[in-house]
Amino acid sequence: MRVLGKNYRENIERLDRELFVEENFDVLKKTLTVGNGEVTVYFVDGFVKDAVMQKLMMNLSSVKQMPKTAEELMRTAVPYVETDVVRDLDLMISSVLSGASLLIGDGFDDEGILIDSRTYPARETAEPEGDRVMRGARDGFVETLIFNTALIRRRVRNPMLRMHYVSVGTDSRTDVVLSYLSDRADLKYVEWLKKKLEGVRTDALGMGSRSLIECLIGKRWYNPFPKVRTTERPDAAAAQLLEGSVLIIVDNSPQVMVLPSTIFDFMQETNDFYFPPLTGTYIRWIRYSVFFLTWILTPVWYLMIQYPTYVPDWLTFAMPDEMGKLPIFVQLLLVEFIIDALRLASLNTPNMLNNSLSVVGGLILGDFAVDIGWLIPEVILYMAFVAIANFTQRSYELGYAIKFLRMGILTLTAIFGVWGFLGGVLASVLLIATNTTLNGKRNYLDPLIPFRPRALWSLLVRVKKK
Repeated sequence: MRVLGKNYRENIERLDRELFVEENFDVLKKTLTVGNGEVTVYFVDGFVKDAVMQKLMMNLSSVKQMPKTAEELMRTAVPYVETDVVRDLDLMISSVLSGASLLIGDGFDDEGILIDSRTYPARETAEPEGDRVMRGARDGFVETLIFNTALIRRRVRNPMLRMHYVSVGTDSRTDVVLSYLSDRADLKYVEWLKKKLEGVRTDALGMGSRSLIECLIGKRWYNPFPKVRTTERPDAAAAQLLEGSVLIIVDNSPQVMVLPSTIFDFMQETNDFYFPPLTGTYIRWIRYSVFFLTWILTPVWYLMIQYPTYVPDWLTFAMPDEMGKLPIFVQLLLVEFIIDALRLASLNTPNMLNNSLSVVGGLILGDFAVDIGWLIPEVILYMAFVAIANFTQRSYELGYAIKFLRMGILTLTAIFGVWGFLGGVLASVLLIATNTTLNGKRNYLDPLIPFRPRALWSLLVRVKKK
């Protein structure tokens, strides 16, 4: 552990060098006379609360006799809630760069006082754009860690709620909090997560929770199914805590990670619980049905085109009258790519033009492609359904996982016919069944594998909460 020296002037010179005060315009120091002595305060402009610092300096200026120790000064002249006397130089520097204020004084030897008077720029806790509900709370997580923990504490006022702090990243030193209920969560799993977080070796979590997820997963990158569910809703996060889940909250990220996560967890939505059980069950089954159709609809339709003699009479209406100038297989893949291209274009379109350009672009491209014979109306119809149906569940990662499986089954069907279709479906099921949660000890299809009927029933049917 690095510590300061005994000489006050040398300590100031050392901190000036460590914090590059002369080179950084926003790293400030303020020297005050306290009684018959002197103190220096280091802080980052924009991170401190002006009112708190003003009161602190007024209190220090009113001290008649300079205390002999940092502990005595902290108790008599620093009337603030979050203060601590420290000796670790690295902790002093990282705390100042994180927004805290550091006070060192003449005669304090190698000790300093850390004053956590930080405040971060933050947006309002408005409802998340990608996770709206028809009823219920309208607040959402933001990029400020302390706000997010407060939103959880507001809903779970249980003394068993734990907030374990970890710093991740040698350069970014990002604040990460592991949240769980000690009387409901699997404590072995919690300890495993703590060791996993403390063992992360990375320079920075530049992309927030996404960067941390990639550091935690590591292996099995080829499996497209997401292992970690995220939410921007405090009510959903609080509900998961009460069910025994563990939350990982990352500073600078509005997404809170929920662990462990199975495929059934991704299929649940907050809306299910803001309606009566019958309505919630109906909404859930609609989501399951549509999810299944987005996976299998276009490969089944293409298989019907390959084997028209086996199509029953009551399904002949689905068969196209014309095939178009391009093969149906190429048309389906082409529309898959066009849909993603339009989605990417809409992300970069100004808000005032977003909806209109997306609709007009889709209509113009679709109508023109049909007129010149590139596409047939049936292809546009089925792919439009698949594209819209993807939004029945909010996880983009799960949506793209199903998209990759759908394209894989379609390709195998085009090459090997019915055997390719069956092989693609089997491979998809095996890919899901062999997937695991983050620690590898829970199956991705739990509670279907291993079979736990009561738990499975509660996932398929929205039961009444006690």
